[in-house]
Amino acid sequence: MSGENRLDVIAKQKGQKSPVSGNPAFDQIELHRMGRRQAEVLEEKDGSVVATVREKLSPDGNELIATTVSQGHPDQVSVWTRTGGAKVARDLFAGEWTEDLSKTLLRQGLVLKIESDPGGAVHFIGDFSYTARFDGKQYDLVNSRNDTVTLERVDAHTVDCLYRRDDQITQKDRWVVSADGQQMTVTTTGTLEDGQRLNEKLVFRKQ
Repeated sequence: MSGENRLDVIAKQKGQKSPVSGNPAFDQIELHRMGRRQAEVLEEKDGSVVATVREKLSPDGNELIATTVSQGHPDQVSVWTRTGGAKVARDLFAGEWTEDLSKTLLRQGLVLKIESDPGGAVHFIGDFSYTARFDGKQYDLVNSRNDTVTLERVDAHTVDCLYRRDDQITQKDRWVVSADGQQMTVTTTGTLEDGQRLNEKLVFRKQ
């Protein structure tokens, strides 16, 4: 963020505390995504919340309304209008993905279909299926050797998946989409039911 002052901070969407340097008003923030178009930022100083900023993006992606709430002060509402740059990026993971046989020989012919909805849910269909959100909760799997999955969006190009069986983490997947959005690499590590270690790297092309 650049204006009268500059603020550089990297924050995850799941409410983890992220340090902020060079700002006398607060020294850490918590970022909570409230869906595709809303977010809440808690500004904290010495471990206490000093302000809450609620941000809402218009349906066309061209207007951002930020409401700042702090104790002892009237609410401050700022309206920002987009004047340049790209609008809200599409979900790079959404679409139908076919295994690139020129880059991997494992599990030939595998096709993945990933859909996202406005509520922030992901619908995954492959050799198993599920519907889940990026909220740290466990969601049931269908036709899988594992029981549940937990999703974390690391950034616009990276998603981490944790799979559990009998309440134990048995598999970790990382999806990474290329800069042009046309290639996805899925790296899998885990343990099968018989104790055998699982290590895979599959490359997919968007159809």
